[in-house]
Amino acid sequence: MGILSRASYVIRSKVNALLNRAEDPTESLDYSYEQMRDELQDVKQGIADLTTQKKRLEIQQRKLEENVEKHNRQAREAVQQDRDDLARKALEKKKSKMSQIEELEGQIADLNDTQEQLVEKKNKLQNRIEEFRTKKETMKARYEAAEASSRVSEAMTGVGDEMEDVSRSIERAEERTEEMEARAEAMDELEDSGAFEDALSDKDSIDRELESLSTNSEVDAELETLKGELGKSDGAATGASESTDEEIDAELSDIESDIDADDLEADLDGDASADDAEIDVELEESEADADEPRN
Repeated sequence: MGILSRASYVIRSKVNALLNRAEDPTESLDYSYEQMRDELQDVKQGIADLTTQKKRLEIQQRKLEENVEKHNRQAREAVQQDRDDLARKALEKKKSKMSQIEELEGQIADLNDTQEQLVEKKNKLQNRIEEFRTKKETMKARYEAAEASSRVSEAMTGVGDEMEDVSRSIERAEERTEEMEARAEAMDELEDSGAFEDALSDKDSIDRELESLSTNSEVDAELETLKGELGKSDGAATGASESTDEEIDAELSDIESDIDADDLEADLDGDASADDAEIDVELEESEADADEPRN
């Protein structure tokens, strides 16, 4: 096989593959059905033309037969008038017309046979078209049912083109979400480590660290002053410094609760002393009132 032959074969095979993929069986069936209907219409048109031609020959035959009768009358009249010459001419014309009539009868008979054959072929073709139409509709229904079943199966299994696009969209969304989550965690980690400078401040990390140490020193100094006022020892301070923030908050809450309890007890003691004093005064007044009649 030469190069040109191979190239032609490859091109034809590629074109055939493209046509096979692009071909819709239902459209092909409909097109074939229309082609058969066109052929049937052509056959009917041919029968109509043939019948028209036969009718023309029959009309011509009737005219010739009328001429034959006319020439018969002419020959009789000529004989009655002793004009044999005219009678001979009339009979000659009659014979010529009779020959034409015989020829027309043969043509009409041939046309009748052809017409009958065409009508028979037309009937057979029409029956085939009806059978093909029934098969066509059946095949179309089967194909559409198979196509629908295939689409449903592809959707269920996720192997169709549309489901593949949906799967790819989900994968891309997951990848994008994971990327954004990783970026957010990275930003939080960098912010906690101080790798990013505050855009609204002109202080660098060293300035912020020094400021934190200064703040801690001020807090420690104030704590020492408070301990000196309250008479607390360094040991208690050392133990407190080692406690966690949660423990410190719990201890402060307990201290506040104790202070509130002491204040409440003091208030209750004060109220009880006042009540006792009032009771003593009332008793003294009662005793004074009781002694006056005795005097």
